[in-house]
Amino acid sequence: MRSTMIAALAAGAALTMTAASAGAQDKVKVGIIATLSGPPAVIGQQLRNGFQLAVKNLGGKLGGKDVEVIVQDDELKPDVAVTKVRAFVERDKVDFVVGPVFSNMLQAILKPVTDGGAILVSPNAGTSNFAGKDCNPNFFVTSYQNDQMHEVAGKYAQDKGVKTAYIMAPNYQAGKDSLAGFKRYFKGEVVDEVYVPLNQLDYSAELARIAAAKPEALFVFLPGGMGVNFVKQFRQAGLADKVMFLSTFTVDEATLPAQQDAALGFFAGSNWAPNMDNPQNKKFVADYEKEFGSIPATYAFQAYDAALAIDAALKETKGNVSDKEALRAAMKKANFESLRGKFKFNTNNYPIQDFYLTKVVKRPDGKFQTEIAEKVFADYADPYVKDCKMK
Repeated sequence: MRSTMIAALAAGAALTMTAASAGAQDKVKVGIIATLSGPPAVIGQQLRNGFQLAVKNLGGKLGGKDVEVIVQDDELKPDVAVTKVRAFVERDKVDFVVGPVFSNMLQAILKPVTDGGAILVSPNAGTSNFAGKDCNPNFFVTSYQNDQMHEVAGKYAQDKGVKTAYIMAPNYQAGKDSLAGFKRYFKGEVVDEVYVPLNQLDYSAELARIAAAKPEALFVFLPGGMGVNFVKQFRQAGLADKVMFLSTFTVDEATLPAQQDAALGFFAGSNWAPNMDNPQNKKFVADYEKEFGSIPATYAFQAYDAALAIDAALKETKGNVSDKEALRAAMKKANFESLRGKFKFNTNNYPIQDFYLTKVVKRPDGKFQTEIAEKVFADYADPYVKDCKMK
C-alpha cells in the first residue's frame, strides 16, 4: 500500500508539473527593451506606455492568449542591451522582443534576439542596413526606415525653394541616416553638416555657427533631452524669426511639455500626429491621455501598433508561436487597423505608408502638440528595399 501511495503521489506531482508546463506554453511572453534612464528616458517611457496600453485595451491578451510583458532599460549602452536581450531569449524564453528606441541599440541586439529564436519588432529604430542588404525574416518594423522621416523635411525645403540649409544630428547611425535622408531630396547648398555627441545638451557653439552661416533653413534631428535644450537655446538666441526650423524627433509630444512656447510654429517630419482623423487614433489618444496624463508621441503610437501587429499574427496562427514560418507569414499580412490609417509591410518587413509635415500648436486646453500641416509622401516605400533578398 505504501508503494502504491508513493507511486500515486509521484504521478500526481508529474501531472501537476505537466499542467504547469502546459500553462506556461499558453502564455505569450514579450520582452520590451527601451532607454528608460538619462535624458532620453521620456522617449523610452512613451514606447513602453504605448505597448502596455495596447495590451490593456486588448484585455491583457495577445491573440487571445494571456501575455507576460517584461521591461528592461538598455541604459543607452549596447553591451547592457545585449546582456538584457540575451536574458530575454535564454532565461525568460520570450516569443517577441519589442524595441529599442535608438539605432545603435538595434545594431547591437538584432543578432542575439533573432539567433535566439525570438521575433524582434522595432517600434522606432529602423536602420538602412536592416532595410537592405542585412534584412532579416525575424525582424519587423512598425515605424519607418530612418531616412524617411528626414526626407520629409528635405522635400519640403526643396519644394519651398530653400537655397541654403544648415543640418545637424547626433554622431551615430540614425544621425547619419537622418542627414542622408534630408539630402536625398534637398538639392540646395548645405552650408554646414554637423555631428554632435549623443546626449549633448549645450549648443552655444553650434548656434554661433548657425548665426554666422545665415542659412535660410535649419534641419536638426535631436531627440529627447537634446531637443529640449536645443529648441530653448535656439529661441533664446533670437534665430527663430530668421531661420526656417525643420526637424525630426526634436519637437514632438515627448519634448513639447518641456519646450512649450519655445517650439511654437516649428515644423517636423512624421508618419502620424495626435490629430490624425480616424476612429482608432482618436480612441488611442484619449485613452493615452487618460492613462498617463500626457499626449502620446510617435514612439507610443508605433509601439501600440507593434502590439496590434503581434495580436493579429497570433490570431492568424491561433496562438501558435512554435511554427516560426507561419508566425512570420502572419506578421507580414499586417492584418490590423493601424493608428496611422494605411499601413502594410514591404518585402523587407519595413512599412509602406504616408508621411506628413507637422507643425507645433497650442491646444485650447493649454497643452502643446503637433498637427498635420500637409501630406508630403503617399504610400512611400524606403529606398533600400531593392537590396533586400527577401521576397
